[in-house]
Amino acid sequence: MIYGKRLRLRATERSDLENFVRWLNDPEVSRGINLYRPMSLAEEENWFEKTLQAPGDERPMVIEIAQGDGSWLPIGNLGVGPINWRDRSAELGIMIGEKSYWDQGFGREAILLLLSHCFQVLNLNRVYLRVKEDNPRAIRAYEKIGFVHEGRMRQADYHDGRYFDILLMSVLHSEWKPQE
Repeated sequence: MIYGKRLRLRATERSDLENFVRWLNDPEVSRGINLYRPMSLAEEENWFEKTLQAPGDERPMVIEIAQGDGSWLPIGNLGVGPINWRDRSAELGIMIGEKSYWDQGFGREAILLLLSHCFQVLNLNRVYLRVKEDNPRAIRAYEKIGFVHEGRMRQADYHDGRYFDILLMSVLHSEWKPQE
């Protein structure tokens, strides 16, 4: 487990898949991660089996928030991968599936915990991500964390009858400062 002030990151279990499918089939959630068709539990189970074959450092983790009674509530997932060990870089992905917890800083805290793990434990040099240009909330959050714009994939995403750019952002170990 990786613990923060209000949340923890833990390994994904088979019992998490029903939540994942529910989140992935929510149009507001799936739009941010570029999923354009319904996801079945069988497909998610197949994905889970494949993740078990991946190196441990590349397996997604569940984001859970502490409840007042001492229990933990899953609200999303995140991870990095594939990791390029020669260049010491990896792509980050995150999904906050429980929309009632959007805009409360949980995604930010989860990413900061993961970056700390990436830079201080895995000794990565660069963590990057891709974000749709029509997702200003995510872009602002990534900028506040310390991600820097480094490129643009022009008209790389199509939805709602239009093409959108995908922005490339990264943070380097030398630029990253642990945050409270």
